Amino acid sequence: MASKTDTEVIIGGKIFTLSGYESEEYLQRIASYINSKIEEYSKLDGFRRQPSDTQNVLLQLNIADDYFKAKKQIAMLEEDIQAKEKELYDLKHELIAAQIKLENTEKTVRELQTQVNESEKKIVRLETELGDHRH
Repeated sequence: MASKTDTEVIIGGKIFTLSGYESEEYLQRIASYINSKIEEYSKLDGFRRQPSDTQNVLLQLNIADDYFKAKKQIAMLEEDIQAKEKELYDLKHELIAAQIKLENTEKTVRELQTQVNESEKKIVRLETELGDHRH
C-alpha cells in the first residue's frame, strides 16, 4: 500500500494540511484548483456581496457542476471508446474473413494452375501422338 502524504497547502489565504495517498503535487493541484475558483468568483460583485456561508455554498455548487460535467464527458468518451472497440472488433473479423477468402482463392488458383499445366502436358502429348500418326 502507498504511504500517506501530508502536505500543507494554502486555500483562500489560509494554511491547511491535506492528507491522502496521492502525491504532494496532486494535493497542491487540488488546492490550486479551489483557489482559482475562489479567485474567479471573488471578481464578481454579486458574489462578494453574499455572506461567507452563501459564498461557500456557491463555490461548492460550482465545483460540483464542474465535477458532473467532467463525469458526463467521461461517460460520453467511454461510450465512444466502446463504439470504436466494437467497430475495431468488426473490422478485425472482416479482415479475418477476407484473409480466409483470399487463402481459399489462392488455393483455387493453385489447383487451376495445376490443371492448366496438366492440360498443357496432355495437349503436347496428344499433338506429339498426332504428329507421329501423320508421318
